[in-house]
Amino acid sequence: MWHDLLVAIALVLVLEGLLPFLNPDAMRRALTKLVSLNDSTLRFAGLTSMILGCLLLYALR
Repeated sequence: MWHDLLVAIALVLVLEGLLPFLNPDAMRRALTKLVSLNDSTLRFAGLTSMILGCLLLYALR
């Protein structure tokens, strides 16, 4: 179980590092837009991301 968790964290780090590595300017623009969003929009995006992640995990297992 711990091995799977560490593999998942490593994959998240790799995926999150792709955009700033490949296109740092787009990353800056995206973060600038992200800062201007209100709290409810950010919470909805986070909740949607968590639900999609759980559904994907359920489908893969």
